Amino acid sequence: MPFIPERGAPTPPIELPDAASATARLTGAQFAMTDALLGRLADACSAVSTDPATLSESSRDWWPLAMHWALGQEVPARAGAVARPSGVSEVAAVLRVCADAKAPVTVAAGRSGVCGASIPVHGGVVLDLCGLDGIVDVDRTSLIVDVRAGTFGDVFEDALRADHGLTCGHWPQSIALSTVGGWLACRGAGQLSTRYGKIEDIVTGLDVVLADGRTIHTGGAPRAAVGPDLTQLFVGSEGTLGVITGARLRAHPVPPAQQRAAYGFAEFTDGLDACRRILQRGATPAVLRLYDSAEANRSYQTGERAVLLVLDEADAALVDATMAIVAQECAAAEPLDDGMLDTWLAHRNDVSALEALTRRGIVVDTMEIAGRWRDLPRIYARTREAILAVDGALVASAHQSHSYLDGACLYFTFAGNPGGAGPDRFYRAAWDAGTRAVLAEGGALSHHHGIGLNRSRFVREALGDAFDVLVATKHALDPGGILNPGKLGLPDPWGSPVWP
Repeated sequence: MPFIPERGAPTPPIELPDAASATARLTGAQFAMTDALLGRLADACSAVSTDPATLSESSRDWWPLAMHWALGQEVPARAGAVARPSGVSEVAAVLRVCADAKAPVTVAAGRSGVCGASIPVHGGVVLDLCGLDGIVDVDRTSLIVDVRAGTFGDVFEDALRADHGLTCGHWPQSIALSTVGGWLACRGAGQLSTRYGKIEDIVTGLDVVLADGRTIHTGGAPRAAVGPDLTQLFVGSEGTLGVITGARLRAHPVPPAQQRAAYGFAEFTDGLDACRRILQRGATPAVLRLYDSAEANRSYQTGERAVLLVLDEADAALVDATMAIVAQECAAAEPLDDGMLDTWLAHRNDVSALEALTRRGIVVDTMEIAGRWRDLPRIYARTREAILAVDGALVASAHQSHSYLDGACLYFTFAGNPGGAGPDRFYRAAWDAGTRAVLAEGGALSHHHGIGLNRSRFVREALGDAFDVLVATKHALDPGGILNPGKLGLPDPWGSPVWP
């Protein structure tokens, strides 16, 4: 049966046999929710729930390791209450109550993250922003869209195209599972980012509620030199510095023209070099997607070739120029059937295989990183080698999915069969091995999935002395440490959550 997300609502990653009786997997300090606090929350917010099944479902996301736990009737952690505000004023009121009570608050909406960012590791309040949805305003002259943070991606894009003839060009694999606020909170990327940019390139301004309930607005101009860019302070902060409730995003007219191409390369590194040359000549095709031979053969039965899929959409003159440069830089490669683009477009948002493999006991995850063109061949080779050396590893492959003038994103997929030892040990060992290899070769810890709980242990190493600046910023904006504790490797008033 095909995987069909529930439109405009969170989609569970895997079924909990009995959500009401699920128990928490993580251990550590838990906030004690009192009747008095629940009463204050009910006064602040029109919808507050302590229903056991709701608490369990609202306390998990698409973190692949936690999907294995769900098979054993466990969620990673369990909230004490779920608050569903209907407007920004209720968000502010909830935060004032929680700040006064020193109660942890974990912001959530689509809960599509794969790193555990929306797990309430110390209980407390899950602040569900799904009620803050819809397009507020469209400036057709300036091509700026004002949208609420709880708007699901597919709903947003469909309305923008149907009612205004526009697109934001942000199309993550999770578009039907994720919300605008989630894209911003985790610094997300869409599959057409080489043309349209990542979400930090698309956003022009934010509405943010701070830990003490103050509401601020950032950005607004095409460019500005008024001190540091405060919009970018909150993009990627994963709910640890403030709660994003709305955003202004750049839009584009729906593109009138499209072209496609596909090429085969003897080596993955040959394809990387072709991508580099294309970008450094100034061409930015919407899709420039390079698979190593393992991934290409798995998806398209192409044998030992690395495969490059190219798609561009824009004004016809721009598409012609872009695809001409692509053809020139791929002249030494083998032209392939561009019908593979049809296969990719038809299946690019299908995530059903994850549940099927999980139920078979196979541990699967993805590790997306970024690096300079100079470093990518070494990162590719060393990271695959490191993961495959982990006991139980079955496969480690990669594709390049987002390209820039100076480098690109490598998106590793790994799988292992932990056998009787269970998934936890293999999972952590694979992440440790792969991440250490990436960091040793100068790669970035994350390109677009964010940090969450899973990557928190690497943040200080990845940021170096700059980590102290992040800690100071957190203390200044959230002195009580109530916002999404346990994430981004930041100091945690309740102590680090304990997980395998």
